[in-house]
Amino acid sequence: MNGGAETGADTGADIGADTGAGTGVDIGAAAYVDEVKAVVDEVSRTQAAAVGRAAALMVASLLDDGVIQAFGSGHSEAIAMEIAGRAGGLVPSNRLALRDVVLYGGAPVATLLGPAGELERDPSVARRIYELAPVRPQDVFVLISSSGVNGSVVELASIVKERGHGLIALTSVRHSTTMTSRHPSGRRLLDLADVVLDNGAPYGDAVLPLPGGGTFGAVSTITSALLAQMVVAEVVRGLIAAGRTPPIYRSANVTGGDEHNRLLENRYAGRIRRGA
Repeated sequence: MNGGAETGADTGADIGADTGAGTGVDIGAAAYVDEVKAVVDEVSRTQAAAVGRAAALMVASLLDDGVIQAFGSGHSEAIAMEIAGRAGGLVPSNRLALRDVVLYGGAPVATLLGPAGELERDPSVARRIYELAPVRPQDVFVLISSSGVNGSVVELASIVKERGHGLIALTSVRHSTTMTSRHPSGRRLLDLADVVLDNGAPYGDAVLPLPGGGTFGAVSTITSALLAQMVVAEVVRGLIAAGRTPPIYRSANVTGGDEHNRLLENRYAGRIRRGA
């Protein structure tokens, strides 16, 4: 009865080996890690100044009792979650999402059940998301979209600028500048932002070649999360320099975490949404 153990050992031994199946190209885990390291190094080096500018916008907002409003659709929502409502992150932060039109706006659930990508390409949903959000004039927005061309995120960016908010775009410059905008204006997210954070992802996001053509192994989630945390680190430094105690979440899974977090959240009652 040792078949399972043998299988696990064999699998582990193969990880990192050349799995190119005669292509001469290593497309295994080790190759992916090498690619990710290269992109992470590039992003860390090239985006330091932009990170500083983004942090300065956020610090100014927070010192003025503002909230950081984060929006991303599809996999980019993971980065909005990295900014809003997580352990080690800023309490005055709020996550916006396409489903807000159902959760807070009363739209039918069927609104979210169309073909993949349909809703995020619809510019009209953006105004409803903004109107439903607990937004104040001093709030800063972080809009995340690796492609930066879909109708909802470009329209939301347009509204954010119309209303006078600071706007930080987290996108792939390489991918976005290769694409034609899906917004009627022809603009892309990066065309509207006060600060652009480039996640360094290539066109199509994936970095490893498939033997029959195409690529796999996406990197934008990793590098975008890195940029989000770099900005938070600079915001914390800026708040401390300004003589403020940074309002930072503790993990709910450490002793006293819930109590600490509730006290801070109470300062922003009605302005930040927290849910499952």
